[in-house]
Amino acid sequence: MQRIPALDITPAQSGEKIHVRLFSGRFQTLRRLISWPLLLAYFGLAWININGQQALLFSIEDRRLYFFGTQWGWHDFPVLAGLLIIAAIALFAASAVVGRIWCGTACPQSVWTWLFLRIEEVTEGPAWTRKRMDEKGLTTEQRLRRVSKHTLWLLLAAATAITFTGYFVPIRELVPETLLGEASLTTGIWLTTMIALTYLNAGLVREKICLHACPYSRFQSVMFDDNTRTVTYDKTRSSDCIDCSLCVQVCPTGIDIRDGLQAACIDCGACIDACDSVMDKIKKPRGLITYNSVEKIRTGNSPILRTRTLAYGVVISVAVVILGSFIAQRDSIVVDIQRDRQQLYYQTVNDQTCNSYQLEVEYFAPGSHRVAVAIQGLKQAQLSGPETLLVPENGVATQQYQVCVDTAALSRGAYRSDIEFVITADDEKVVRGTTFIVGR
Repeated sequence: MQRIPALDITPAQSGEKIHVRLFSGRFQTLRRLISWPLLLAYFGLAWININGQQALLFSIEDRRLYFFGTQWGWHDFPVLAGLLIIAAIALFAASAVVGRIWCGTACPQSVWTWLFLRIEEVTEGPAWTRKRMDEKGLTTEQRLRRVSKHTLWLLLAAATAITFTGYFVPIRELVPETLLGEASLTTGIWLTTMIALTYLNAGLVREKICLHACPYSRFQSVMFDDNTRTVTYDKTRSSDCIDCSLCVQVCPTGIDIRDGLQAACIDCGACIDACDSVMDKIKKPRGLITYNSVEKIRTGNSPILRTRTLAYGVVISVAVVILGSFIAQRDSIVVDIQRDRQQLYYQTVNDQTCNSYQLEVEYFAPGSHRVAVAIQGLKQAQLSGPETLLVPENGVATQQYQVCVDTAALSRGAYRSDIEFVITADDEKVVRGTTFIVGR
């Protein structure tokens, strides 16, 4: 099957500033239906509390993730890795079916760029007004409008940075500390960096991120084939084009879709909205620029279910099953045992051989918990230390234990033996093995 070429034809590469013209239509409506719920979730989730705890918080201080009433720790890293793998495969599958739909509707770079563009149009006027301002110079009123634009950009960037940081530092503490100037130096540096990056990416750099920084545009042609739905110019209807250049004016990356599929195209559909409006005015059928596959345009038949997409579906299903089984078997209790390596063993006056251990217990559930400690695996072994430990909320319980055995009961000729610590809390039991040095 022949690959669709990804051409690099774009006015943006010349360094010329792009004045994007905003245009309404069904694809703009689709973008809003997808992006606005995502924006509401982004700015709102950080403020939701469940049982007094922020619903979604990556707490660096506590070394755990709080996720809607559950707690996850460093030992759950395979879950995060699994989710990222599934997300990557799902992105590849979506690309094979509907092209760069993620880039055009849900990618944070695109979503924030459209927000900044909307602010630019509200403050400075439509695209042709902004272009004329840049060519002829600014009046006093226009300078004030530009200042207001950059002020609103910075305010949106600040809200974005504070919210993002609020997923790592409790936002109900972060906001008042920031407003009162009481935030730590580290937090201040981080917020300043995030504000600057958001302001630069969405306000000043924009399409250059998609052109030069995002790797997705460079390997999209590997995932595309003739059956991939993407923004396409129907060359069989080229005589219907009146060369109005409206498709170029509305493109956020400044390309001309009539030159074919290009690496800079993010499949936002803005050019389709613009072209459809022109076709309506000149009494021509819509679809000169369409969201369709090359095979569909050429033959009228283009299946969505094919070998590649079915393979993606199988891989995703297997990955979800594996991840689900891991989550179902995960322990809420995490136990770490360190045997004293400075003194491998010691003998008491009662002719007992003893080993020392440091036990650390974490409990990844709300509230404090009391756990029982016992040993097994070594006959006649005696555990010296508290029988229960109180694990504080969001903390670690640490305790020294000694395991002693009558020297006469130890196997002759052996130098070590296996032993297990058994930690029990409620209905959950965790067994962790270690070694007991005999000393013979």
